[in-house]
Amino acid sequence: MSEETEKKEESLFDAPPMAEQERMVEAMLFASAEPLSTRDMGERMPHGCDPAEAVVHLRKRYEGRGVRVAKVGDAWAMRTAPDLGYLMSRETVETRKLSRAAIETLAIIAYHQPVTRAEIEEIRGVSVSRGTVDQLLEMEWIRFGRRKMTPGRPVTFVVTQEFLDQFGLESARDLPGLKELRAAGLLENRPPPGTMPQLGEGEEADESETAPGQNELFED
Repeated sequence: MSEETEKKEESLFDAPPMAEQERMVEAMLFASAEPLSTRDMGERMPHGCDPAEAVVHLRKRYEGRGVRVAKVGDAWAMRTAPDLGYLMSRETVETRKLSRAAIETLAIIAYHQPVTRAEIEEIRGVSVSRGTVDQLLEMEWIRFGRRKMTPGRPVTFVVTQEFLDQFGLESARDLPGLKELRAAGLLENRPPPGTMPQLGEGEEADESETAPGQNELFED
């Protein structure tokens, strides 16, 4: 069967109305334990549906409500409105507490990704134990990135979509800067050189920008 014939047969059926597509997206996001991309949703919806447009309508519908449609990386999920998070505090069970080494390692990866183990150790000033990295990998807050095209081709680490979802971030660009961290009491007024991202005193740097030639240091 030719491609033109297939297209003609597919076009015999009209896509559901946008209101119905919106309901479909709402149902999937509500039932899913993990964020869903528009591609994931589109594969489950009838032919001709536009999940991206349906998400736009659904987000508007949930504006000002107790839950919202939040973007997590390149996917979407239904989450509690930020200002109502305190209502869930009694339902939160702390099952594991990160060590200081794990917190420092996670912060370095988040702000400097993609980063190798050697670079993490250089920034921290101490060696990184295998257990610390394994813990973060097991929690699925970090994952292996591309290998660096340097001698030995060391593997790099980057944060995951689960990490962004845990802290309510759309992307790594939304990480707090030095001023916010100090205001929250998470940083001393004079942090040791090299321990935190080098951001301007009056403005934040864009972590997404890549230095000239940096892409050549990594393999695809």
